[in-house]
Amino acid sequence: MAEVTYYTAEGLQKLKEELHYLKTEGRTSISNAIAEARDKGDLSENAEYDAAKEAQGMHEAKIANLENTLAGARLIDESKLDTSKVLALSIVKIKNKKNGAEMTYQLVSETEADMKQGKISVKSPIAKGLLGKSKGDVAVIDVPAGQIEFEIIEITR
Repeated sequence: MAEVTYYTAEGLQKLKEELHYLKTEGRTSISNAIAEARDKGDLSENAEYDAAKEAQGMHEAKIANLENTLAGARLIDESKLDTSKVLALSIVKIKNKKNGAEMTYQLVSETEADMKQGKISVKSPIAKGLLGKSKGDVAVIDVPAGQIEFEIIEITR
């Protein structure tokens, strides 16, 4: 059974679009590469054909993986999120207790994570340390360099 993962409407739409692309244009281009390699002669010694068939196998595995992800995908109604504690899709403003630096992150699924946009995976060490905490709580998070304490300043969305 597929692992349940929560998505924003935007993230779920991107997954569906990627699956559609892989099943249509992606399969067509791989099929063309196989046909082109097949036309080049003896298949037993045709490295190009072997490479195209291997690419096809990896492509089909990616489609299967994406279908499995979508089977476990759940859309979260962001308007109904509880902002009293940190949950998946929460936007959290935190302060590093050691250096006073403030950061804002949104906790999203692994496939939606994008540090440039301030979106971190709910499976990341920081997100795991923040989940379930409330405003004013201090989360102690283990990182390779030791432990970092983050105070939760604000929870929105």
